[in-house]
Amino acid sequence: MTSNADSGRTSGNGPVGVSGSTSSLWLKLLKLSALAATAGLAIASAAAVILNGQAGMLSTVFGGLLVMLFFGISLLVGHFVGRRNPSGAIGLFVATYFVKVVGFAVILFVIGRPDWLHGRWFLIGAVTAVVLWQAAELYGFSKARLQIFNDPTPDQGKSNA
Repeated sequence: MTSNADSGRTSGNGPVGVSGSTSSLWLKLLKLSALAATAGLAIASAAAVILNGQAGMLSTVFGGLLVMLFFGISLLVGHFVGRRNPSGAIGLFVATYFVKVVGFAVILFVIGRPDWLHGRWFLIGAVTAVVLWQAAELYGFSKARLQIFNDPTPDQGKSNA
């Protein structure tokens, strides 16, 4: 099989080193996503306070913080469960998602809509947080170095002849 692609630079002759222990991907994603969403909420809150006063700002922050709490729980579950039981983490993500959706719905229906809540700014804050949180997560996952294959053992390349 041939290719017309340029072969690029050749790799070195040295051994591939071990990267050592890595810090938690989930906590890095939580920090990156929270910072991105917070920056967006600060801009949206500034616009809200100018256009609709303190109620607009509080509504924006409330909508954004609710979204951040919703997504942050999943990343914390990934951090605490993913290290101990990586294969069981997906099932727990699904269960956690169900509990979050039902839980947040019950809380919002029980609390109701506060008098100070400005619906448009609540939605703007929530959408801002969702978009920036997800964009930051995608960026963080794209930069993550995840090991797919096991490292070779020293005796793996030798034949038994």
